[in-house]
Amino acid sequence: MTSKSISNGILRALAIVSGILFLLYFLFEIQSVIVYIVIAAVLSLIGRPLIRFLRDRLKFPNTIAVIATMLLMLSLLTGLVVLFIPLILEQGTNLSLLHVEDLQASVQDIFNEVTAYFSSKGVDILSKLKDINFVSQFKAIPDLLNAVLGALGSLSVGLLSVLFISFFLMKDSRILETSLLTLIPSDTEGRLSKSLETINNLLSSYFIGLIIQITTLFIIYSIILLSFGISNPIVIAFLCALLNLIPYVGPLIGALIMFVLSMISNIGQDFQAVILPTSLWILFCYGLAQLIDNFVSQPLIFSKTTKSHPLEIFLVIVIGGLLFGVIGMVTAIPCYTALKVILKEFLSENKIVKSLTKDI
Repeated sequence: MTSKSISNGILRALAIVSGILFLLYFLFEIQSVIVYIVIAAVLSLIGRPLIRFLRDRLKFPNTIAVIATMLLMLSLLTGLVVLFIPLILEQGTNLSLLHVEDLQASVQDIFNEVTAYFSSKGVDILSKLKDINFVSQFKAIPDLLNAVLGALGSLSVGLLSVLFISFFLMKDSRILETSLLTLIPSDTEGRLSKSLETINNLLSSYFIGLIIQITTLFIIYSIILLSFGISNPIVIAFLCALLNLIPYVGPLIGALIMFVLSMISNIGQDFQAVILPTSLWILFCYGLAQLIDNFVSQPLIFSKTTKSHPLEIFLVIVIGGLLFGVIGMVTAIPCYTALKVILKEFLSENKIVKSLTKDI
């Protein structure tokens, strides 16, 4: 090996590393666009069955079917916004600058009652926290609300971008596939095309299943909160149901939110006779709803739609969470499903791949 070949190899390696770094930097700079494309792809997968129904069964032209599907999605989104605006405005008023003092006092009263209750039972753990001043903890609330309002401008741009991209992904479902096929050798185009079709079908069923899961939990939570006369039950139920998109961790956060908000909703009543029993009963009903979801909804959605064993799903979610945090937990199952389909198509003879993909 000559010095010239060694220097050429070093230069080639440096060029490859530089190219990879430049690509990563470029992807980092356009991360917003990537997020828009991913959201649009998810929406197109969700709308795919309806587009097929309108196009194949009702004989709608493809463009009309896409427009009708997008109008339906926008109508659902508008309906949610119209439903939530009065409730959000009410909550915003309670958290505004004019009412921060009342909110601080209410939370401080709840804390004092909790401390007094446990102290009367001989439990001194909370007595060490009596001197906590909650006033300082709420100083950031107005700033947070202002930041949220400031972000609405960016969200409007993002919404328009997502709608624009979604329309073309729905209108030409093969546009992403065609783009990917141009990047791979010709002899593998057929197998990749078959894999992408399978991935589309599985993920479409998966995302639709998630919508059914969230809707079911939303209805159950709303019934629970309405039964106990909690203020703004729709907002609380929707938020707690939405948190279930984060596997395992989301339901725990939802339980804490529902418990705390149910206590705050009954401020002014007797703590031992009303506030604590009501909140505990709501928490108990919440737990029953989660059991129904864990043993009925999730096995049906995750196992049936992704063709994976529950143990596989659990391990994949945990690994995704350890590597990439909450985002990893949310995206673990779709990414794992896509990976399984591709491995089955290109490494079908491998013993490990064959055991993992036997149901696909």
